[in-house]
Amino acid sequence: MIDSASPSRPNVVLCICDQLRAFEVGCYGNEIVRTPHLDRLATEGVRFETAVSNNPVCMPARSCLLSGQYSRTCMGSLGNYAERREDGSTTMPEYPMAGRPHLPAPTLPEMFKTLGYDTALVGKWHIHSAPGSLGFDYSLYPRVHHRHTGQSFVENDGDEFQVDGFSVRFESDQVGGYLRDRENQENPFFLYYSISPPHMPVMDAPESYLDMYDPDDIPLRPNVFRDGRLPYDEHWFKVYLWDFLFYEQKLPFTRILPDGFDLRHLIALYYGMTTWVDDMVGRLMRFLRAYGLAENTIVVFLSDHGDNLGSHHLFNKGRLIEESIRIPLVFHAPGRLKPRVDTTSTAQLIDVMPTLLSLCGGFVPAHVQGRDLASTISGGPCPKVDDGVFVETSRGEVGLRTATHTYGIRVDPKCGTVLDDQECFYDLRSDPYQLSNLRDARRDEELAAGLRDRVLAWHHDTPWMQSGVFG
Repeated sequence: MIDSASPSRPNVVLCICDQLRAFEVGCYGNEIVRTPHLDRLATEGVRFETAVSNNPVCMPARSCLLSGQYSRTCMGSLGNYAERREDGSTTMPEYPMAGRPHLPAPTLPEMFKTLGYDTALVGKWHIHSAPGSLGFDYSLYPRVHHRHTGQSFVENDGDEFQVDGFSVRFESDQVGGYLRDRENQENPFFLYYSISPPHMPVMDAPESYLDMYDPDDIPLRPNVFRDGRLPYDEHWFKVYLWDFLFYEQKLPFTRILPDGFDLRHLIALYYGMTTWVDDMVGRLMRFLRAYGLAENTIVVFLSDHGDNLGSHHLFNKGRLIEESIRIPLVFHAPGRLKPRVDTTSTAQLIDVMPTLLSLCGGFVPAHVQGRDLASTISGGPCPKVDDGVFVETSRGEVGLRTATHTYGIRVDPKCGTVLDDQECFYDLRSDPYQLSNLRDARRDEELAAGLRDRVLAWHHDTPWMQSGVFG
């Protein structure tokens, strides 16, 4: 760990992408997808084999990450904030609300500021409170609804402007400019760099990524099949291809699927978007090396949540299944952290804040609900017994994911009333694809009862933020 008074305090880049599940990264065992820069980052850093999103939906997950708290505590709800229109439909606001309706306790950037860090956000935000209110000195972020061409941005909450070309490259260029300007700065910096892919729209990308993978080469997880059939959902396929340009703007070119389009074609495009992310991570690392920052910068790479991609015939995210909750997580710090793969810990989003603060010589505030894994990352023992992580979802699933099992209950997401205390029970050692729900089985009853008691106790004991902003 680093003395906060030392001139060698490390810079920190927290690099997050959107909707990338761990199974689709080379260093996590995928032999088809091309992620050489992420693989190198993992080889040179500390990779957590098992890392979990505490709430597999964008706004709750990102709020968990920057607050170190569960979404019910830092947001007061389990899903994305949306506003109701006059016709009864709902939509997500394109930009955050001034002030801090969510995340009332000091956040990760605010804590870094107490250590003398300069703080910056570049890329997707999608937190309901404005970044300037949560501790960012500088911010540049796009509208909430996803598109990679024709996207609009605001800088430091100023006037909206539209960028030419692909927004992913524009954001990368801005990161490069920020790092170039840091070359001779005295203060260390905390940069939150947020990359939108592989989140849909997967067709809105450079041609090279659209054609990069042959659908016939795509490996499929066994749980995508039902009675030998692949899932087919015309609506969801169009959402993946074009996002809100299809489901809200209803543009004509989004209404017809390509001939023969199926799950393999969708995952091939998702792989292309993943390689796009990897290339941006490669640019980030080249910038750090070019400006003499690489040796004194901790880089953390992760995703906010996964993607179901047809598993159990489900699409998008937000479920208490491995495809939704499993994420990549790598800590990279040359000369500070010995490269290794952690196969024993179960890491989670809310662990990142306390771990980074500890690594940088700061203190972990009492309101943080995550665990400080700095000792574990540094090669020492975990300070607490790793007994799993708790997950909640926007549809009311509340679960415990241990190293070997998943147990879940179901609650009313609006009031928290328990609706089913035996929603699911999986043994991930014998059933990694969660094909056999053991909730009605007669074996492992003692284990199931213990896990259920822990989930119920957590549900009843973990506080909810009180807020008047929810409809």
